[in-house]
Amino acid sequence: MDPSTHALELSGVFLAVAAWLCSLSTTLMSTWLTLSTDLLPTESYELGLWETCVVQDHGALECRPYDSLLGLPPDIKLARILMCVTVATGLLGLLLAIPGMHMVNSCQDQRCKRAMKTAGGALSLAAGVLGLIPVSYIAHLTVLRFFDESLPEVVPRWEFGDALFCGWTAGVLHLTAGSLLLTSCLCVQTENCQAPVAPIPLVRVHPGPAPFRTRSEYV
Repeated sequence: MDPSTHALELSGVFLAVAAWLCSLSTTLMSTWLTLSTDLLPTESYELGLWETCVVQDHGALECRPYDSLLGLPPDIKLARILMCVTVATGLLGLLLAIPGMHMVNSCQDQRCKRAMKTAGGALSLAAGVLGLIPVSYIAHLTVLRFFDESLPEVVPRWEFGDALFCGWTAGVLHLTAGSLLLTSCLCVQTENCQAPVAPIPLVRVHPGPAPFRTRSEYV
C-alpha cells in the first residue's frame, strides 16, 4: 500500500477519535448558553442539555438537573436526542474504522477490511451532519431571541456558550475524518486496479506418439 494511503487512514482515525471526544464533551457540557445581567453582577447562568448552573463570582458552581423530561423546551429535547445519536454513530464508526485499517491485523480478507473502513467513514460523515444540526439550531434560535425587538432592553439575553463552539469543532472534525477515510478507500481501490496482472504461464504440450489404429478383418 502506498505510504500516502497509510497517512490518510491514520489521520482519518485520529480525527475521528478527536471528533468523538468533542461530541461527547459537547453533550455533557452545561455551557450551551450563558447569561449574565447587570442586576446580579456577581452571578452568571449556564444552560445545558441536562442541567442548569449558577456560577458565583468567587468561583462557586451550583447545578440543578431538569425536573421532568416532558417539561423541557422542544429545542433542548431535539438537541439532546440528536447529540446522543451523534455520539453513538461516531462510536460505531470508530469501531468499524479501526479494524479496517491496513496496519491492524483484524482479518486477512482485504475486501472485508475495505468495507469496514468505508462504513466507518460513512458513519463519521453522518455523525458530523447530525452533530452540526442541534448546535446550529440552538445558535439560530439564540440569535433570533437576542435581537427580538418585542422584548424590553432590560430583559437579559442568552448568549453563545463554549459547548456550541465545541460542537461545531466536533462536526467539522467528523466530516474531515469521514472524507479522509473514504479517500483512503478509493486510493486502495485505484492501486488494486492499476496493479500489474501476473502473466499466465504457457504450458508447452509435447506431441506424443501417434496412436496405432487396428484394423479388424472379417472373413
